[in-house]
Amino acid sequence: MTPGMVSENNSSVKEFILLGLTQLPELQLPLFFLFLGIYVFSMVGNLGLIVLIVLNPPLHTPMYYFLFNLSFTDLCYSSVITPKMLVGFVKQNIISHAECMTQLFFFAFFVIDECCILTAMAYDRYAAICKPLLYKVIMSHQVCFVLMVGGYTVGFVGATAHTVCMLRLTFCDGNIINHYMCDIPPLLKLSCTSTSINELVVFIVVGVSIIVPSLTVFISYTLILSNILRIHSAKGRSKALSTCSSHMIAVSLFFGSSSFIYFKSSPVGSVDKDKISTVFYTVVVPMMNPFIYSLRNKDVQIALRKTLKKNCSLK
Repeated sequence: MTPGMVSENNSSVKEFILLGLTQLPELQLPLFFLFLGIYVFSMVGNLGLIVLIVLNPPLHTPMYYFLFNLSFTDLCYSSVITPKMLVGFVKQNIISHAECMTQLFFFAFFVIDECCILTAMAYDRYAAICKPLLYKVIMSHQVCFVLMVGGYTVGFVGATAHTVCMLRLTFCDGNIINHYMCDIPPLLKLSCTSTSINELVVFIVVGVSIIVPSLTVFISYTLILSNILRIHSAKGRSKALSTCSSHMIAVSLFFGSSSFIYFKSSPVGSVDKDKISTVFYTVVVPMMNPFIYSLRNKDVQIALRKTLKKNCSLK
């Protein structure tokens, strides 16, 4: 513990040192440029998709309304985690207690919000494929709005619960966080007070925000696949699958990597073995989502060509 990191009565840490992804000096610079590139691609991809959806009326549908919110969430999500991570590759990464709690809050908020958006997108695909005649009624503007407000509300409540419980802890056993961000498990390892309430909140909030969405997504896609198998035309089956394949990939990547971190025997277990999985769903997935939804999406490709052609003609 370094001088000045702990208060005078030695009861409360005022600043933390983030160890980062690795301590090997020869990897610091290559990893800095790697994750800088990922961050730039993430920003460009998500911001580009947001602009594309806003500028093209044909994309003003429930599916792209949710995709707009997903891109916005990924944009903010990356900015909460990656810049501070990049600092750790070039110098000692010190973060104040207040900054750490702020990062924890927004990290939890956007993670939970992304779970809710992916769930809403699965429900949208279910309505489009299984209830096509009632689709406009089921996925009306009011329903889409309520789903998104509900998602942001669940994210806010969950993030507030995690942060408030973390604020009640005293950190007096050290100020070195074996991670590149202020995540819950490594912070709980530093506490010298009981973390039983925090662990309970982790299981409740993470359980609700991952188990419930996962079950909803699973049920939605079970019904979707069952409906697709009843389509006699091979072309019809292929078209139906293509409309939800991108979302299935995105859901698998996000829920798979995030579940690995939190569904363990203890939320305060080894952190080192979890860093790669955490990097995957906090840094890599937000970059991949815009490409997953655009490379296999004809509507997005047509809108992109029209937008580029319009911009070229204006020049």
